Amino acid sequence: MILYYDSKTGNVQRFIDKVVQITGWTAIRIQKDMLIEEEGHLVTFTTNFGQIPAITEDFASKNSAKLYSVTSSGNRNWGRNFGVAADKVAAHFEIPLAFKFELSGTMEDINQFIDIIKNQYYDSKRGSKKLDIA
Repeated sequence: MILYYDSKTGNVQRFIDKVVQITGWTAIRIQKDMLIEEEGHLVTFTTNFGQIPAITEDFASKNSAKLYSVTSSGNRNWGRNFGVAADKVAAHFEIPLAFKFELSGTMEDINQFIDIIKNQYYDSKRGSKKLDIA
């Protein structure tokens, strides 16, 4: 299982580190102009009160066919813009929305994310576009 991720403040990095520690999955930090060969899941953050980070948007535009799902961190203080980068990536690039978590996530969030990825998208083609259970 491969997780491609983008992190600015370290929240997504901490979330990914915990997931990898529990599962042993591979995590790769995305870079500008990055093209991937192996399918995986995208984990990103929401910035500027509801925007997709530029590197995430570029990555998704070039690799959407190989992404099984998108997940985003956010801050509930942003109200309806909480984790909205995942909504926008899902809609714009037709990637199923898997999960949203606050800041670096709780252990419950981490376990729920792992369960979703294992049971909905593990080594499988995309499922429902309406996976969001966050």
